[in-house]
Amino acid sequence: QVQLVESGGGLVQAGGSLRLSCAASGSISSRAKMEWYRQAPGKQRELVARITTGGITNYADSVKGRFTISRDNAKNTVYLQMNSLKPEDTAVYYCHAIAFGSYWGQGTQVTVSS
Repeated sequence: QVQLVESGGGLVQAGGSLRLSCAASGSISSRAKMEWYRQAPGKQRELVARITTGGITNYADSVKGRFTISRDNAKNTVYLQMNSLKPEDTAVYYCHAIAFGSYWGQGTQVTVSS
């Protein structure tokens, strides 16, 4: 059973920074394409960032230049560094792993105040 546990969310003022972490059970993260999604109230869940097993990254246009996804395979952890946060970044952020199946974390709340 693969488990993903997110942490690092919280309340921050606009312009501030947060770093989210997603700890994966076992060594799944080294073999998985890892993604961060977010879901704001009343909106659909959307892809924020993706990193492949080879380290190739992709970002939603709304976060390009502000967010950075990275992975530490030795720690089985994926990170999302979020800088220059805006109120519209407020959402629950979810970690998603794709490897021999699809796995989701429980989510972590990020709230950006104006």
